[in-house]
Amino acid sequence: MTLPETITDIAARVRAGDCSAEEVVRRSLDRLEEQDSRLGAFLDCTGERALSRARQIDKARARGAEVGPLAGVPLAVKDNICTDFGSTSCGSKMLAGYRSAYNAAVVERLEQAGAIIVGKTNLDEFAMGSSTEHGFRGATRNPWNLQRVAGGSSGGSAAAVAARVVPGALGSDTGGSIRQPSAHCGVVGLKPTYGRVSRYGLVAFASSLDQIGPITTNVRDAALLLGVIAGHDSRDATSVDSLAADYVAGLDRPLKGLRIGVCAGGDDVAEASDAVAQCVAAAVEEMRGAGAEVVPVRLPHSRYAVACYYIIASAEASSNLARFDGVHYGHRTDQPENVADLYARSRGEGFGAEAKRRIMLGTFVLSSGYYDAYYAKALKVRTLIKRDYEQAFSEVDLIAGPVSPTAAFSLGEKTGVPMDMYVTDVHTIAANLGGFCAMSVPCGFDSDGMPVGLQLAGPAFAEGRLLAAAHQYQLRTDYHKMMPDTAGGTACA
Repeated sequence: MTLPETITDIAARVRAGDCSAEEVVRRSLDRLEEQDSRLGAFLDCTGERALSRARQIDKARARGAEVGPLAGVPLAVKDNICTDFGSTSCGSKMLAGYRSAYNAAVVERLEQAGAIIVGKTNLDEFAMGSSTEHGFRGATRNPWNLQRVAGGSSGGSAAAVAARVVPGALGSDTGGSIRQPSAHCGVVGLKPTYGRVSRYGLVAFASSLDQIGPITTNVRDAALLLGVIAGHDSRDATSVDSLAADYVAGLDRPLKGLRIGVCAGGDDVAEASDAVAQCVAAAVEEMRGAGAEVVPVRLPHSRYAVACYYIIASAEASSNLARFDGVHYGHRTDQPENVADLYARSRGEGFGAEAKRRIMLGTFVLSSGYYDAYYAKALKVRTLIKRDYEQAFSEVDLIAGPVSPTAAFSLGEKTGVPMDMYVTDVHTIAANLGGFCAMSVPCGFDSDGMPVGLQLAGPAFAEGRLLAAAHQYQLRTDYHKMMPDTAGGTACA
């Protein structure tokens, strides 16, 4: 029997009894075992628990009980999202071997809907990176080319979905960490509006920027997952008090009459490569041909987004990561000489180079002599960037552009030059600074056969409009159907 591949099809067929949850989960675990030694997408496999839950779902369905809209769907979760099973290491030696006492709100909602978590995925340490090369267990490799990065910091989740180990996964997005790896791996990644999805149980990096979202092979599955994980949570003070919409039901909204903004040029600090620019332009033309109106927009302060972001994010990181000191949480050094040595050596041994760099930068910009010159000024620039987008969204429904300046780069290419790595986030950062929604959709390939992503951004709480436009684009293209060799097929539909 041929087993279904997408979240939508798996859930429908398990609920109908056409296939069992155990069969689907076993196939996922077999793929994980076959492929992850090459990919490095997972930090922990929770296979026995997953099979046990699959059997429970099959028994419940057999006796006629309700099994949920995600019945039997195997999923993966980024390892900075707390689970009371498996690890929650955040890709850091500081939390190596840590087991959370509780589940994150999104994990609770997934499991209540019948989903089955098969493992925790690799990431840049504490989600600080753009390539998933900064974790203590090594890099995640791109399924399309094992010598290229998977993107970051949710590279493990994106690679696992691209390689069809799982049909969907959760990532976190602080400055593009869902969208950028999704673009590099040729899958769909959605950053919801800040407050749309509960952050309860997400280990904080930058609390005013972090947001959890889905990574899937297609837009319909992303809409289905978002509908499950979204909604108010009283345990998260930033959670918006509103019910999640039926995002799947709204996917048939046509493109005709939709106003899509395209940046007039000169506003970003990094231009896209020719291959990326051509793929994005072709995608916009495809949408225009389906009835959308393309309108130029100006975003004059976006050139300052990278500098603004790295000041604010690093400042918040230095505060959030202060708790990991060898006393309250995390790695503790052996035989410290005194209390000061305990703190210094525990943090020095537990944190990697990139985490230390951001902690030090954040501590500097928050210090009494530099707060006004850097942090306070960055907050003002953040407001200007947000206003630019709000003005643009008063004129257009969505804004289209690249996700990343280039397709996936080679492993090790940028790790020694932090600024080169930081600039890869130039197109994605504004959505986090402004708190609005944005997503990546596959829109082509470069000359080396590496995927390229189209970014669509919408106003706050316009996920329905965003998903509908992306879905209509996918109805007219096949890029999301193409798979890398590591998925068990060839790079074709």
